[in-house]
Amino acid sequence: MGSKLKTIKLKKPLKQKRTKIRIDYSICGEDGKVDPRDCCKCLKVCDPAVFMMHSALDLDFKDPYDPQRWRIKPQWGSLCTRCFKCVEVCPEKAISIKW
Repeated sequence: MGSKLKTIKLKKPLKQKRTKIRIDYSICGEDGKVDPRDCCKCLKVCDPAVFMMHSALDLDFKDPYDPQRWRIKPQWGSLCTRCFKCVEVCPEKAISIKW
């Protein structure tokens, strides 16, 4: 006994809304009060691992330990499940999510 599959025709192709994750770098790391390397709360709370810590190589900083040199970047926004845990856990409220 085989089952028959029914073909469904869609009028319009389904579109997946893109999640836009924004980090305000004037708040996170820029002023020297919050070193992103010490905080990393968004990295730790994000189950799909959307965020990545990287050195801002485009900036001309000589000191590798300067907190302004480091950035937390939403590298894989397409993996975001919109749970908003990163927004809630950020002590500086530097993260916003839109779609």
